Amino acid sequence: MIYLNKNKYLYFVWILFALLYLPVSCQNIKDKDFTIVHSLSPLLKEVSGITYDPENRLLFAVNDSGNDNNIFALNTKGQIINQYTVKGVYNKDWEAISLDSQNNLYIGDFGNNKNERKDLKIYKISSISSAKPVVKTISFTLSDQKAFPPKKKGRNFDIEAFIIMKDHIFLFSRNRGSDFNGNTKIYQLLNQPGTQTAELITTLFIGNDDKDCFITDAAINSKGNKIVLLTYNKVMILDSFKKDSFWDGTLSKIKLNHSSQKEGITFLNDSTLLITDEKKKSNGNYLYKYQLD
Repeated sequence: MIYLNKNKYLYFVWILFALLYLPVSCQNIKDKDFTIVHSLSPLLKEVSGITYDPENRLLFAVNDSGNDNNIFALNTKGQIINQYTVKGVYNKDWEAISLDSQNNLYIGDFGNNKNERKDLKIYKISSISSAKPVVKTISFTLSDQKAFPPKKKGRNFDIEAFIIMKDHIFLFSRNRGSDFNGNTKIYQLLNQPGTQTAELITTLFIGNDDKDCFITDAAINSKGNKIVLLTYNKVMILDSFKKDSFWDGTLSKIKLNHSSQKEGITFLNDSTLLITDEKKKSNGNYLYKYQLD
């Protein structure tokens, strides 16, 4: 018979508990599904959005506030192969980038951490690689924001994510309200330059955990039947919807079991996502791949 002293017994119980608990805590994601593709250049240590151009097999990425007005072109390994300066515009707080079917790039200069901005913009850029790219500006306000800033409990006017759907642009809010209710707001804009009001369409309940509702980026697949939303530790999928009301679709969540300041997501193809995160001390500044199926 083997006798264990109290300390050894407790240690044995702890190890047994850990082994039993591990499969449960990781059941939402397999290690092989979420993998590091490559570390990113220090030039992208504050990467805030990415999008993929399947025609040229290129990723485009931007940094957020405090950085230059540059767009970076990367290969699918995450290595920078070109850099473009968008002349005549200022990076106040670039938080997202997207691409339409005509290869126009869109940059969302709508970061609004303090909920006090009145100069929200989206830059639409055509022929980015040419000698004279054309830049058009969509300037907008949010239809339901009346105070700049509102009271802390109502601060749900920060925008860090958008998608392009034909003639419209849809924006997703990052809920920073102290009276957290788990909702992200969805706004709609016309995809045309000029000054307009982003109309509040609906709210989407994300979850009770505040990290669930910190939407930092969004993307739509090439078929237009699947949308992903990104948070620091989750990917959310909207599908099974009618194209004119995607918010009524089925919402499912994927827990990544990996928390970092993730701010960029895009479809590499209909079954593969690429994700980026910012550099924070010794953490982050990577390109990741997540296999949906």
